[in-house]
Amino acid sequence: MANQLPDQPEIEPLTRTQVLIAMGVTALVLLFVAKLWLHLGSVILLPLEGTPEALLLGLGIALGITVLSSLVYRLWPAYRQSADYYLQMVLKPLVLPDLIWLGLLPGMSEELLFRGVMLPAVGLNATGVVASSLLFGVLHLSGPQQWPYVVWATAVGLLLGFSALATGNLLVPIVAHIVTNLLSSYLWKLDHKQAEA
Repeated sequence: MANQLPDQPEIEPLTRTQVLIAMGVTALVLLFVAKLWLHLGSVILLPLEGTPEALLLGLGIALGITVLSSLVYRLWPAYRQSADYYLQMVLKPLVLPDLIWLGLLPGMSEELLFRGVMLPAVGLNATGVVASSLLFGVLHLSGPQQWPYVVWATAVGLLLGFSALATGNLLVPIVAHIVTNLLSSYLWKLDHKQAEA
């Protein structure tokens, strides 16, 4: 592979169709787990309230995460290498309109499971936020060398979890997650398109 990053295992590049199918299947599996958990457990889904304040707060958190991600990417070489490996696998085959799906599918399904169901099930407290954030981070593990990406995903999970806890509104982390995915993936593709030119 021409763009092989050092210390990363060689993987076959995925096609656009494979990435889109994987995103769709993953979202369906996470939605199924969330629905099953709600059905079998005595869990009450965190409320989803569409208020202007929730939308604005979600947008603000997304902008903050995107700026922090950019700083961490520039300052922490191990994270940059890990993120590039993961994002080349996921983003490189996608075209710009596909980024809408990359925002919506994980943003809704992951937030429903981790902040909407798991957080209330474990506890609407710091312990619940930490536990759900650690599992959220592990979801982003694609190989043993990817630990820096898992650390970052866990930190983002903490921020999203505490935003859900503080507001009691699942819409805040959903908007933050969707917009973060859209902005970060667009900026990564733009940066790497310029690097390839």
